[in-house]
This record gives sequence, C-alpha cells and structure tokens, in this order.
Amino acid sequence: MGGTTSRTNVNATFFHEIDDRTTFSGNAFYSKYKFELFSNFTFFLNDPVNGDQIRQYENRDIYGLNTEWAKQLTLGKVETKLRVGAGFRADDIGDTELANTKNRQQTLSKVQFGDINQANLFGFADAQFRFGRLMINPAVRVDNFQFTYYDRLDTLYKNTGVSKSIVSPKLNFVYDATDQVQFYLKSGSGFHSNDARVVVNDPTRPTLPRALGADLGTVLKPASKLIVNAAAWYLFLEQEFVWVGDAGIVELSGPTKRLGVDVGARYQIGKFIFLDGDVNYAFARSINEEDGQNYIPLAPDLTAMAGISLVNFKGFNGSLRARHLRSRPANEDNSIVAVGYTISDFTVNYQTGPFLVGFTIENIFDVQWKETQFATESRLQNEMASTEEIHFTPGVSRFFRMRVAYSF
Repeated sequence: MGGTTSRTNVNATFFHEIDDRTTFSGNAFYSKYKFELFSNFTFFLNDPVNGDQIRQYENRDIYGLNTEWAKQLTLGKVETKLRVGAGFRADDIGDTELANTKNRQQTLSKVQFGDINQANLFGFADAQFRFGRLMINPAVRVDNFQFTYYDRLDTLYKNTGVSKSIVSPKLNFVYDATDQVQFYLKSGSGFHSNDARVVVNDPTRPTLPRALGADLGTVLKPASKLIVNAAAWYLFLEQEFVWVGDAGIVELSGPTKRLGVDVGARYQIGKFIFLDGDVNYAFARSINEEDGQNYIPLAPDLTAMAGISLVNFKGFNGSLRARHLRSRPANEDNSIVAVGYTISDFTVNYQTGPFLVGFTIENIFDVQWKETQFATESRLQNEMASTEEIHFTPGVSRFFRMRVAYSF
C-alpha cells in the first residue's frame, strides 16, 4: 500500500458591522486536491495470476461561498437573535479512476473512470428566543444537490445528472434552572449524500437519505472549579451506506439506529493544572435484520479519553493524555472482532517571546495496536480457498517528535 496526496487551500473572509446589533459576514474558499493510492486488500482472491492490486486516483477542485446576516433585537420583552444565510459548494473531480494494476506500473483493467461534478446550493434561517431562563431555538436549512457524471468507459457519450432537494428542520430548548444547572433538548434532521456515480447510474437508489437525531442532556457546576456534562442521544439513519473501494460501488445495508450516553467532566486542580475525562457508550444496530445478525461493522460501543494538562506555567504548556477504544464487531454477526486498544501520549511546549520548543512522545508504553481494521475476504497465491479475517494497518509504536517554531 502507498501513494501520494496533496492539498492547497485558499480562504478569504469578510466581516461588516452594519450597526451595533447587525452584522454581515462571508467567506469564499478554493481547494486543490490530488490523490493517488495503490492497495491490495484481497491479495489473489479475484486474480490468481497478477494479484488484486488497485489504483485509486482523483484530481479535485473545490470552491464555494458562505454568507450570513445576523441581527439582535427585542420583540416585546423577548431577546431575539436572528441569522439568515446562503451559500454553495462545487466539487469538480476530473479523471476519477479505479483500476486493476500490476506492480504500480501496468494497468490491467479500469473498473471506474470518468468525471464527476457535484454542486450543493443551500440556505438557512436560525432564530433564538429567550424567555427569562428558557431559550428556544428553531431553525431550518434547505439543500439542493446536483450530481453529474461523465462515464468515460461508456462507448456512447453520456453526461447524465440527477437533482435532489431536502429540507432539514431543527428545534432546540435550553433551560438555565440555576446559575449552576442547565438542561437542554436538541432535535433535528439531516441527511447523508450518496456517491454521485451511484445515483446517476441508478436513480432508484436513495440520493439523500434522511437522518433524525435528538439529545437530552444537562450541564452541571457542582463546585466552582468542576463542570460535569451528561447527555442521552438517539440517531436514526434512513439508509446506511458502505463504500466498497475494491469494486468501486456503494452497498446499501438498510436503515440503522444508534442510541447512547455521553458523560464528561472538567476539573481545575490549581491555577495552572486541569483534569478532564469523557466516556461515551453507544448501542448501534441495523433495524431490519434479525438479532445476532444486526451488528453495524466497526461501530464502536465504548470510547473514553482522559488527561491532565499544564497551562501557561512560566512559559510551559503540556499534557498527559490517554484514549481508549473497546473491541467492536467487524462484521454483522460479531463472529470477527476488531481488537480495541488504550494509547497514552505526552507533550510539553516551552515558549519565550516568539520562540517555541516542543517535545512529544506518542504511545508512551509502546503498546502494540491495530489502527485501521476491517473484515475482508482474501486469498494468498498458494491457497485453494479464501478466508474472511481482519485486515489492518499497525498503529504507531513509541514515537518521539521535537518541534521548534518562531512566530512573527
């Protein structure tokens, strides 16, 4: 596995204060992105002679504009904030390619080859109404997507396109029970856009399947230097997508649901020392599948992170942090497991004037861990039958890095 990638970004921002309570802002952006990757996850499963090496390539131009008008006003006795905005983003992707290759030099066959143009035009309106300790926040966003694909493998010229619009409302409530206790309920609708090549070639496939979510939580300050937050949440996806990179297709795996609990805390030990920690639990399942066959591959059920930080102590800043990911199903029946890990990192920086010197140790205890993991069917060249098992990229071993910077 290997390849090259590059990205160049340009961003321009604008802000204008129309009056004491009204502003207008915007930003225009452009990004140039190139990507080429050679990989082989199935070894000799499909081609027992040359192997299954693939090349993925794209040359992408991204450009767009975001604008927003904001105003604060009083409606009767109700303090109100209004935001209205619009914008667009366009992705011009030329020579997007998936090909079977040999030794990174010879192209054996092209699986996908063409040009993608995708444009998103959107507008939104957002309002906040404060009734004493209660804040109500309704909002709505409207998106229109234009998908166009020119398939260069088609013997007849066919530059086809699909258009789809979607309305995404949201409604939030925030209640400050006291200066130390806040409750909130956040709900909203969103979407997950499909691959342009899929929806253009088969318009019956879902283009913008909807996502529905809600959070019910609280923020507490039981002591002057302690903040605790907790939330229960739910997320429904109308359609789950699985990108199969080797075949250049997107598979549908049906609707899914996720529900969970997040708990976090922040505590200031002294003037310069802070503790923090977060624990997140999620239950994720496919809705239309039988129990025991309805796991969502690689969806984590338990993650956690914690750390201690030193902030602005005589020019020193640093932290000792740990992150944990529990083992999780790698396939739908949990017969293959992606192994979890716990990794710790340390960093310290010292700044004097414009000079900064820093030192970082990643994976302090030199834990052997697997970073990217997924279940894949593969076959070695001398094997008669294929095997489905975990394929992975190894996580970084203990690593030392030094940083020197000068600001001007």
